[in-house]
Amino acid sequence: MFTFLLWLLLLVVAWPLALLALILYPFVWVLSLPFRLLGFSVKSLLGLVRALIGLPARVLRGPKGIRSGS
Repeated sequence: MFTFLLWLLLLVVAWPLALLALILYPFVWVLSLPFRLLGFSVKSLLGLVRALIGLPARVLRGPKGIRSGS
């Protein structure tokens, strides 16, 4: 909604630029898709590495339901 309001403001101030932005937006969105997929892949891979590094500590800690000393 905020983006739409900014576009309306741009339309009032500089309508040719607003129309150009409206035409170019789908192309910019399509060009940014590979970078979004790459970011998602890198984030997932780093999450997997973090989980593998933390696995020995989670195994040695034991189950959460059992309290030691009780």
